Amino acid sequence: MTGPKNLESRTKHIRATWANRCNKILYMSSVETDFPTVGLNVTEGRDQLYWKTIRAFQYIYQHHRNDYDWVLKADDDTFVVIENLRYILSKQDPEKPVYFGRRFRPFVHQGYMSGGAGYVLSKEAVRRFIEGFDMAKCTHFSIIEDMALGKCMETMGVEPGDSRDVKGRQTFHPYPPDKYLIKKPPRKRPWFLLYDYYKPREGPECCSDHTISFHYIHNVQMYTLEYLTYNLRPYGYQYRYKPDSAATESKSNTIIPVSAKHRDNTDRLLH
Repeated sequence: MTGPKNLESRTKHIRATWANRCNKILYMSSVETDFPTVGLNVTEGRDQLYWKTIRAFQYIYQHHRNDYDWVLKADDDTFVVIENLRYILSKQDPEKPVYFGRRFRPFVHQGYMSGGAGYVLSKEAVRRFIEGFDMAKCTHFSIIEDMALGKCMETMGVEPGDSRDVKGRQTFHPYPPDKYLIKKPPRKRPWFLLYDYYKPREGPECCSDHTISFHYIHNVQMYTLEYLTYNLRPYGYQYRYKPDSAATESKSNTIIPVSAKHRDNTDRLLH
């Protein structure tokens, strides 16, 4: 999700970093450009984000419904580790109505996924989202994009999945790493920790080794995280996790662990 004024300052840096690891990436904007962007014929602005999101999913469903098993929605200041996303999705069935992200608690009974951290919908979840508007079961009742989408998910029977790792650590993060990694002295908790559906953690145990996303990441930080994620390794470091027996190696030598049952599903991830 981007806009004309952000193409040079933000979006081109995504194109130069993690977007290269997507099977297909679509840059959704209010107008069509040679960047390239998909023009959604909406007005830019924070109060238009939900309309923009609705139009984006409608476009994807109309033009790409047979091309994907999962659709990731991310902002133009979100950094995503695609391999880790593939890993958690390798254990999931895209034909089930489910979506994953950083689960927040208030306003929606079953919770909803943070928009800034990014969220990923199964193929069936996308179909139900579109059906919700076609049948007027979902409405544009709020300008708060992630909460409104979460309410539609609940209405249409799409379940929120648990994206935490085996140690209960979060993988999607609506803020940069420093907001979580440094354990703060006792204080009034910031809103993004108060909103957490699960008990929040601060300090080194806040974030999974298989973290998927961080939000509010801009140009220089985008390349910094790219380097730290894909290049920096201590000499002699022994990886703490054994790859799945069905792990496969991509042409870029990036290990993408996938189960045999869902290998074809995770190879078809659309952002």
